[in-house]
Parts: sequence; C-alpha cells; structure tokens
Amino acid sequence: MAGNSFGQAFRITTAGESHGPGNVVIIDGVPPGIPLTSEDLQVDLDRRRPGQSHIVTQRKEPDEAEILSGVFEGKTTGTSLAILIRNTDQRSRDYTDIAQTYRPGHADFGFDAKYGFRDYRGGGRSSARETTVRVAAGVVAKKLIDTAFGGRVIGYVSQVGDIRAPSPNPATLTLDAVEFLPGGEPNIVRCPDPDSAARMIELIEQVRKEQDSIGGCAEIVADGVPAGLGEPVFDKLKADLAKALFSLPAVLGVEYGIGFGCATMRGSQNNDIFVPDSEHPRGDHPGVATTTNRHGGMLGGISSGEPIVLRAAVKPTSSLSRPQETVTSEGVATTIQTKGRHDPCLLPRFVPMAEAMVAIVIADHWLRWRSQCPDVIVAPLRNLNK
Repeated sequence: MAGNSFGQAFRITTAGESHGPGNVVIIDGVPPGIPLTSEDLQVDLDRRRPGQSHIVTQRKEPDEAEILSGVFEGKTTGTSLAILIRNTDQRSRDYTDIAQTYRPGHADFGFDAKYGFRDYRGGGRSSARETTVRVAAGVVAKKLIDTAFGGRVIGYVSQVGDIRAPSPNPATLTLDAVEFLPGGEPNIVRCPDPDSAARMIELIEQVRKEQDSIGGCAEIVADGVPAGLGEPVFDKLKADLAKALFSLPAVLGVEYGIGFGCATMRGSQNNDIFVPDSEHPRGDHPGVATTTNRHGGMLGGISSGEPIVLRAAVKPTSSLSRPQETVTSEGVATTIQTKGRHDPCLLPRFVPMAEAMVAIVIADHWLRWRSQCPDVIVAPLRNLNK
C-alpha cells in the first residue's frame, strides 16, 4: 500500500532516507545457489557512489554493502536476501534553512501536502540515496539473468544538453567501452563515444561554474533476453520497464525502440520484417529473425528476443547554489539558495541505477514466465543487422 515494494516473483522492498542511519533492501524470490559476495555488489555501487569524479557531487560515501541474510558460504540460500548500506557523510546542517521553504523542482511541497510534514534533510525518502540499495538489488538480478540465460544489461549516457552521441551497436557494446576511454583512463561521463564524452564533460564543467545544472538522456540495452517475457495486458514488459525507470528520481520521459520517432512514420516504414533464421532453429523448424529492431525488443508487451533498447530523459539537478524565487510552507514569497553538495549533471551516476531497475524487471518476468510456462522453449531472435 505504501509503495515501497516492486516486483512479483523477484520482489524488492526498500527503506531509508538521505540523512538517516542508512538504507536497506529485502529481496524475495532469489533462487538458491547463485554465487554472491559483498565484493560483487561493490562494483556497481562504486559506479553509482558520490565523489567518484569532479563532475559529480562531492559527498563522500563509501557505500559499502553489508549482506545481512540470504547468503551462506558465498551462495544465495533461496531465503530473503537483506542488504544494508550505511550513510556516513550526512551534513544535515546544510538543510536547516529550508525546513520551512520549498525548493523549486523538489518533492518538498508534495510531501507536506501528502503527509502534513516532511524530513527536510537532503530530501528524506525522496532522495536518490535510496537508490543505493536498488543498485545492490540490481547486481543480484544481473547475476540471475546471466546465470539463467546469459542475459546482460548495459547503460550509457547518450546525451547531455544538446550534445548527442551516436548510438553504438547493442550487440557489440561492452561495459569497458562505457567505463573507460580508449587509452584506459576512467570515462567519468559514461558515454562510449570519446569525442562526445569530452564535449559533455566540458559542458558539465561550464554549467557548474555558472551555478547551474544540465539534463540529458541515458540509453539502456538488455541483450540476450529470450522471447516470451511479459504479459499481454496490464503487466506488459514495456509497462513494467517504464514504471521501473519512472520510479527513479529525476526521470521525466521513457521510450523504447524507435520511440516517439514512430509518430511521423507510416506502417510500412515502422514494421520490422520477419524472416527465416536457419542459424537459430526452433526445434525442427528454422528460427525467426527480424531485419531491423525499431520495436526495441518488445512486441505486444512481450519480449521478441531482439535487444531491448530503452531511453530515459533525466532532468537537470533541481538543487542550485544560485538564488531562486520560491515560497515558504505558509505561502510567503521568498528566495532560496540551496546549500549542500549536488551533481551538476545526474547522468553519470544515473546509469547504474537505470541498469539495476531494468535488470530487476527482467529477472522478475523471467521467474514468472518459467513458473507459468516451464515447458515452453523459445529460441531468442537474432537481428540480421547486428
């Protein structure tokens, strides 16, 4: 009822606030026998954590995961898996001045309207600190889909401001291309096109100097997902993926495949043509492939076997150090100048959050599908243009 849980067969429940002792996630539905250690969780947590480069918030949090239950001798037990991540670098004093003042673009007014009062320290429950444990749950989901069918989920920054990077081939995209530049240096903006990445960093540095922020887009690719995941009506795979991404802070738009580009197309231009695929047979018959992937890996709300390609539009950071006009909780006009440590662009740290939510949805629908249709075997589609 309170909206703190997500998923059915693979179900996560989170609790925690930005300036509380920490955040925790309980994951139900994890199959037994999956190798899992705190070190496994730390890889993606380090990709999300604050203070990792000069273009993100300088809040210093180690984000070290503590596995409280559900793992024994390095493997999941099949029981509830609990993970805790403690907060260690809160500066609640930075938020005293906004206890009675609404920050433009934030959830302050909404929380007062809903609950009658709010935890004003760093945004409380609405803060992106809650996503630490979602990222940890996402690691478990990634391990599940990799073990089950060799699936993988990779995200990257495709746009910052008006700088758009060319889209990579989903089949050849690697995590190293997102995390590192060709020379081996860290790719701090997480855009796999080096030229675009350099321009994005320059723009982020510019808006930070101007006490401003900038938005952009991230693209998330799920490859190796078999055909058959998703439900025909309310629990369409695309619907659950959209809800998962929209549940993340600052997301204002989600599309998949050709997305809004379909609005100017004719059916003859938009349709992906089916063709026989003898290299990937389905039993005694040839398999099925499509020559293009404008449908983004989902047809009728069910996965087609093609790469699932999604994009999320992320707004500019609302917390600005420049003065902004606003009102108090009593409706009195005033100005606000936000203190604290904030990202000039959310995209570099958004990528692992988006990957986590996509992986959680796919893991959930995989378990649901295998429970409902254990005897159905459908070979994944293979895009001929890969």
